[in-house]
Amino acid sequence: MAPAAMRTAARSLSDAQPVPFWLEDPGKPAPLPALTGTEHCDLLVVGGGYSGLWTALLAKERDPARDVVLIEGREAGWAASGRNGGFCAASLTHGFGNGLARWPGELATLEELGLANLDAIEAAVSAHGIDCDFERTGEIDVATEPHQMDELTGMYEAADRLGLADDLELLDRDAVRAEVDSPTFLGGLWDRRGVAMLNPARLAWGLKRACTDLGVRVYENTRGLELARAGSGMAVRTPYGRVFARRVALGTNVFPSLVKRVRAYTVPVYDYALMTEPLTEAQLESIGWKNRQGLGDSANQFHYFRLSADNRILWGGYDAVYPFGGRLSAERDHRPETYLKLAEHFFDCFPQLEGLRFSHAWGGAIDTCSRFSAFFGTAHAGRVAYAAGFTGLGVGATRFGADVMLDLLSGERTERTQLEMVRSKPLPFPPEPIAWAGIGLTKWSLARADANGGRRNVWLKAMDRLGLGFDS
Repeated sequence: MAPAAMRTAARSLSDAQPVPFWLEDPGKPAPLPALTGTEHCDLLVVGGGYSGLWTALLAKERDPARDVVLIEGREAGWAASGRNGGFCAASLTHGFGNGLARWPGELATLEELGLANLDAIEAAVSAHGIDCDFERTGEIDVATEPHQMDELTGMYEAADRLGLADDLELLDRDAVRAEVDSPTFLGGLWDRRGVAMLNPARLAWGLKRACTDLGVRVYENTRGLELARAGSGMAVRTPYGRVFARRVALGTNVFPSLVKRVRAYTVPVYDYALMTEPLTEAQLESIGWKNRQGLGDSANQFHYFRLSADNRILWGGYDAVYPFGGRLSAERDHRPETYLKLAEHFFDCFPQLEGLRFSHAWGGAIDTCSRFSAFFGTAHAGRVAYAAGFTGLGVGATRFGADVMLDLLSGERTERTQLEMVRSKPLPFPPEPIAWAGIGLTKWSLARADANGGRRNVWLKAMDRLGLGFDS
């Protein structure tokens, strides 16, 4: 980093508060009381992020008479669900390219189900009066290197062959810069219908209210500590009590699963983001961005960025930090060296915004698996279901995962449960120190590929052949 660029980046961060922008909201609801004593219910949902909240809500909508309890270790939406970029994508497969590589035979079905899921989220936001700044703006994947434009063109052509390109538009350099003006943009692929922008924390809080309105009993600051069989059902021990339930749905994602054999399938990765102060009209005019799409660049180490309702720019991504042994720690929620790197990249992208300052800087852990998209399963003879591994694209896909868990718990044979994506599992991660070494080598190789025209080295090619496909 040049000294001048470092000074500009550092100055922009001098007032940044080390808290997630979305969670610092005067409309944040008060926490609900913790569970004390014993509860009994038909369905216990463990986890108060999107995965658990959608599961509880859909369970009541499917059967209003079903007695549902949800427990959350802290407060609803406090972890990844309240810290993400607010990109609510239709994709269930972590993007078209990942889906094409893994499930080419059912990708058309997965895309159709994903769009229906996003439509259902939009309908739920309206029906339950959830004020979360939902905007169906779409997203542009931008190319900042020539080889990336070739890849985006190839993706468009593959989608067109499958009849899935109706809402896609290839943009050349002039066209993409007419949408959002950055000297680094060489072109882009605009998915006009398949992504919405929203306020992630307000979505979580709105789902919590919708659940309680329908009669779900929600207990916050109530960790699930242990899962065990209890007669014909299950029991979950909590710090001050116990819940007995006929069925249990686990939406704990990055946190260690109560089904221990599932833990090897995910690792935590820390992601970081910055939020600017609100842009002036002149600053907005300098970059365009009238259509308010979400954006992401097409590098392996990519950035994602979008406008908030009050015209701040959220700028996140690039570094993905894996802690040795997969240990979660609040200390890792902040990483000044990453904030400095992100700020430098921001002004490389938008030099016309020099002088803009960041108001917030934060991070948090997401769960990833070796296929980059969710996996599902059951335990304890079908009494327990789980969904995990959303890898940062869970704002939308968690609702689909909730439907899958409810299908599995009911024993229903549905279009969802018959999907190869649902019936198969990713490869588990190896034990330490092999996991640490492998993830480190992969990150180094991805950075090398970005610097060498996208050419993947022997290690990445081997990962591709194994079906690990580390492409983002």
